Amino acid sequence: MLVLALGGCGSAGERSADASAAATEFERLLRSADASGLCAALAPETRSELEESEKSSCAEAIAAQEIPIGGAVREVDVFGRQARVVLDSDTLFLSRFADGWKVVAAGCTPRSGLPYQCTIKGG
Repeated sequence: MLVLALGGCGSAGERSADASAAATEFERLLRSADASGLCAALAPETRSELEESEKSSCAEAIAAQEIPIGGAVREVDVFGRQARVVLDSDTLFLSRFADGWKVVAAGCTPRSGLPYQCTIKGG
């Protein structure tokens, strides 16, 4: 039974590849300005936070954000159900949900000795 439970989680390499694929898809949606697709790629709490802060639908709110095009994936760090994907010009944070990896924060830049500053993020 334990083997089945652990097997469903996937190996670290599989989780890393899946998080990278989700980040790459988010970047594709960003380049094509697919607001509906971008909203679907967001974690539920992030989508809600965006709608609340902008006082508009997710599609309208995400279109108004200045999320940089991140480029190619340079590094992926996976910690259980959380991942950090470093791109050429952006960093995305993702969480694993029942329906796959979702973006929790995007447009994130590191700050020396401080948490990342992100354009969009969940509360």
